[in-house]
Amino acid sequence: MEIGKKHKEATAALSSSSSPLLPAARKALVTPMLLLLLLIVSAASSDGVRYDYRAYTECKSHPEPALYNGGILRWANKVTDFRTEDDGNYSPAFVLYNMSAATVYSFSCWVKIDGPTTAHVKAKILTLANAASQCLGTALVRNDCWSFLKGGFTLNSASETSVIYFQTASPNASTISIRSASLQPFSPEQWNQHREDRIQLNRKRFVNVHVADSNGSRVVGAKVAVHQITRDFPFGSAISRTILGNKLYQEWFNKRFNAAVFENELKWYATEPYPGKEDYTVADQLLQFVQANDAVARGHNIFWEDPKYTPAWVKNLTGSQLRAAVSSRIESLLSRYKGDFVHWDVSNEMLHFDFYENRLGGNATIDFFDTAKRADPLATLFLNDFNVVEVCDDLSSSADSYVSRLRQLADGGVTFEGIGLEGHFGKPNIPYVRAVLDKLGTLRLPIWLTEIDISSSFDPKTQAAYLEEVLREGFAHPSVDGIMLWTAMDANASCYQMCLTNQNLSNLPAGDVVDKLLGEWQTKETLGTTNDRGSFNLSAFLGEYKLSVTYLNLTAEGTFSLARSDDTKHINIRLPPSP
Repeated sequence: MEIGKKHKEATAALSSSSSPLLPAARKALVTPMLLLLLLIVSAASSDGVRYDYRAYTECKSHPEPALYNGGILRWANKVTDFRTEDDGNYSPAFVLYNMSAATVYSFSCWVKIDGPTTAHVKAKILTLANAASQCLGTALVRNDCWSFLKGGFTLNSASETSVIYFQTASPNASTISIRSASLQPFSPEQWNQHREDRIQLNRKRFVNVHVADSNGSRVVGAKVAVHQITRDFPFGSAISRTILGNKLYQEWFNKRFNAAVFENELKWYATEPYPGKEDYTVADQLLQFVQANDAVARGHNIFWEDPKYTPAWVKNLTGSQLRAAVSSRIESLLSRYKGDFVHWDVSNEMLHFDFYENRLGGNATIDFFDTAKRADPLATLFLNDFNVVEVCDDLSSSADSYVSRLRQLADGGVTFEGIGLEGHFGKPNIPYVRAVLDKLGTLRLPIWLTEIDISSSFDPKTQAAYLEEVLREGFAHPSVDGIMLWTAMDANASCYQMCLTNQNLSNLPAGDVVDKLLGEWQTKETLGTTNDRGSFNLSAFLGEYKLSVTYLNLTAEGTFSLARSDDTKHINIRLPPSP
C-alpha cells in the first residue's frame, strides 16, 4: 500500500460532494463547537468519568446502548460510505478534529455485516496529516446479529483531522453497519486513577483490628504493628538451567518472585529428544529449587502446536504411532509431576498452528485436555497464545478468535479453566490491552499474562517504560490472576528479548521497574494506635500477615490472611491478663 495514495484517496472521500465532511453552512460553527467540546471534556474530567469495563462476547439480536452515551462521537461528523484503497472497506466513518497525543481514547461499537456468514472487522484510525493508520480494535462479526467491538488507542502526535473507519478482511462483505459507537477520552491522570481504584478494590482489602483486654473490654491507645509475610498475587519469571548452582541468581530471584515457569526444560524436545529416551533431570532440579522457596510453578508446555518446535522424531510419526506417542507424553509428564504444577499449558499457540490436529484430526486437542485432566485433576489447564493483547492486526489471535476456539472445544466436551496470554510486546497499545482483557474477562476464567517482555529493538529505558505500563495495566485489571515475565537469563547473560539484570545481577532499567512495582504492591510494615473504640484500621494488599499488639507491658501476637472479598476483614485480638 502506498501511503501517499491512501492519503489522497481518503482526503478525496472526505471532501467529495456526495459525502461532505462539513457542509458550508456549518463551517463557521467549527470553532464554537470545538470550544463546547473542550468544555464538555473538561467537565467530564472534573466530575470523574469512570472507565466502563463492560464488554460482550455473545452476538445479540439488538445492540446495547453506547458506552458513555457515545462520548465525543456524539459531536463527530459521520461519513456514510468512507473508502480507502485498502481491500474490503465498505464503511461508515467518524471524522474527528484536534485529537491529542496526551489523551487515552477508549472506543467501542456494535457491528453487523451483509454478505458472508462471518468476517473479521477492524476499526482503524487514520490521521490525515501523515496518512498513518493504526488498528484500534477487532471483532468477529456475523450477518444475522450484532457483535461488540471494543478497543482503544493513543496517538503518537496530535492530529488536526482524524477518521475512525472500519475494514473487513472479506472481499464479499457488501456493507458494514455500525450502531452505538462511542469514543471516550481520558487524561493520563484519569487512566492511572482508574488503575489505582481497581487495585484498591481487587488487590487490597480494608482491615479492622479490634484490641480487647483479658476481660473483653476495648483497649484505647494500644500500639499495633502489621507486617506482610507473603503476597497473594502471583508475580514471577521464567527460569532456566542457568539458575541451578548460581546462589547469587537464586537469591536475587527469591527476593522478588513467588512464581516461576521453566523457559524450555519441560518442552517435549527437551525431555524426550529421542523416542523413549526421557530425561527430566534438569526439570526435577528446577522444580526442587522452586518448591524449596515456597513459590508456585506453571507447567509449560505439554504440546507446542508449532512444528518448528516439535521433536524431529515426532514429526516423522503418523497415525497410530503418533497417537501412542502423544498419549505417552501426557501420561509420563503429568504422572511424574502430579500435583507439582498449578497450571499446564496443554496446547501452546494453537490459534496460530495446528500440527497435531492436522495429523490426528479435529478432536486431537479435546483428547489432550481429557487425558491431562485425568492424569492430574488438580492442575488448571490452559490454552496459551501470542498476539492476543500485543497487537490488533493479527486476526488469528483476536479476542473473538480466542473465544471462538474456546467455544469450539467446549462443544466437544472440554471444560476450560484458564486463559494464557503471552504478552511479547513491541510498543504496547495500553487501552487496547484493557479492552481485550475486558472482553476475555466476560468468560469468568482465570487470565494469566504468561510471558511478558518488551522487544529488544527498544533501548533499555524505553523497554522499562513500556514494561511498567503493561505491568500496571495487568496488575490493576480485575480479570488478571497472575503475571509471569519472560526474562530467564541464559549462560551468556542474555535473554529472549528482555533481561532484568546484567551478568553481575545488577539491575537494568527493566529490573528497576520490577523492584519499584513490587515495592508499591506490598504493604510495608504498618504501625498505629487503637482509637477510642479500641480499633485500628488499615488498607492492605492481599496475602499473609503477622500482627503484634503492645499495651503497657502486655503483648499479643497473631497471624491473619487476606483473600479477595468486598467485606472488611475484622480481627479481634485479646491481650493476656496483667501479671
